[in-house]
Amino acid sequence: MATVILMRHGETTWNRDRRMQGWAPVPLTDRGREQARAAGAHVAEQYDVDRVVVSDLHRTVETARHVNEVGGLDDVPRSFTDDWRERGVGVYQGLDYDTMRERFPNFALGEEAAYAHDETPEGGESLAGMRERVLDGWDAVAGGAGTTLVVTHGGPIQMVLGHLKGMDLPESVLTHHLDNCCLNEIRVDEEARLQYENATPWTDEEPSVGGRRDGHA
Repeated sequence: MATVILMRHGETTWNRDRRMQGWAPVPLTDRGREQARAAGAHVAEQYDVDRVVVSDLHRTVETARHVNEVGGLDDVPRSFTDDWRERGVGVYQGLDYDTMRERFPNFALGEEAAYAHDETPEGGESLAGMRERVLDGWDAVAGGAGTTLVVTHGGPIQMVLGHLKGMDLPESVLTHHLDNCCLNEIRVDEEARLQYENATPWTDEEPSVGGRRDGHA
């Protein structure tokens, strides 16, 4: 049996400022670094991690570094991949959420964008394209053994959770809320079973099981 833990990265400066991040090299805030270290300590206490897979964007690499340091995972094999990147938003990278909703709703974060999933922003990728590459990444980790920690983004986690629940793409996007550094555990033997989602057990908050999400990251 394999266990896969999907972790969203810590809060970034653009999360805080409500700006579209895409593939931009955006750093974590002080709060984001604290989240990563708290999540790393929890993972080390609860799991024997065999490998770490990291989206190759700056904010996930930085999160993984803090997780590794606190969790004692520096000697655990790790790999960096573009399979687990957030959606590339192209020319809209850096614009704030309100501007996107008012002027470019098909590439924003709301319902119109979820249903425009086949549309591609200039210099970016469609939601459908992002889903396809993320599920390739999912197949790779789900086909392994032992425990894999994947440090990724909200959008990719939405795609995997929706896939496991048999949802279409718009429902996957609109249903799932993912907090910074949340954990999502999936166990895989003959089939994949979601154990929990959007858990931040180092806080006083209860795991979320739904609700609309207010931002890609």
